[in-house]
Amino acid sequence: MEILKTFILGLFFGTFGTTLGGVIGVVINRNSKRFISFVLSFASGLMMSIICFDLIPEAFKISNLALVIIGIILGIICMIMCDNIVKTKFSTDNENNMLRTGIIVSIGLAIHNFPEGLAIGSGFEASIKLGLSLAIAICLHDIPEGISMAVPMKSGGMKKSNIIFYIIMSGITTGIGAFFGAIIGNISENIIAICLSFAAGCMLYIVSGELIPESNNLYKGRASSIGNIIGFLIGMIATLF
Repeated sequence: MEILKTFILGLFFGTFGTTLGGVIGVVINRNSKRFISFVLSFASGLMMSIICFDLIPEAFKISNLALVIIGIILGIICMIMCDNIVKTKFSTDNENNMLRTGIIVSIGLAIHNFPEGLAIGSGFEASIKLGLSLAIAICLHDIPEGISMAVPMKSGGMKKSNIIFYIIMSGITTGIGAFFGAIIGNISENIIAICLSFAAGCMLYIVSGELIPESNNLYKGRASSIGNIIGFLIGMIATLF
């Protein structure tokens, strides 16, 4: 019963934040290249801060350099494979590039949400207070992630209902992670480290291979640089809670 409660809580907090962000991204009517470039850059800064101040440091705390590097490389390989699969389904025009970017971001964030769920599940195993604080913190920083998924999908012409569906599906992995974290309260630290570094590798590829190039292609001004800086700073602050 306790495991089921943990799963439900992880599922709720994991999907609520991303879904709320997705709804905000869908209802925003600004479709200028400058604004979209800003959002993509903001998402890249946010992800880099999560990689630098959350995922990799946590992995280093419980494991060693070799295992972390292996996890990162596996994450990059995984995202390259996903990227190639998605590329075959879309042509090279700008609208489909935006849609492809949104889908790749949703896949990467779905993978990233799994170790977050593990943290929630293991946190509840330690204490209810710790589990709830982790769940709320993760929920809050999932909001801008939801926006970063929705905006390129919307710009790529995807239906609003499909956008929300993809975003909800990306959040479900948090609940799955919470379920396994609760089942294996003393889960192998090496497994957790691989999950964390794997997610870091996925996000690193998304930032360097998708978000930043697409942002720069859309708009050549300072909006992308400012968005990247703001996203990085907000993500850095979020990791303190």
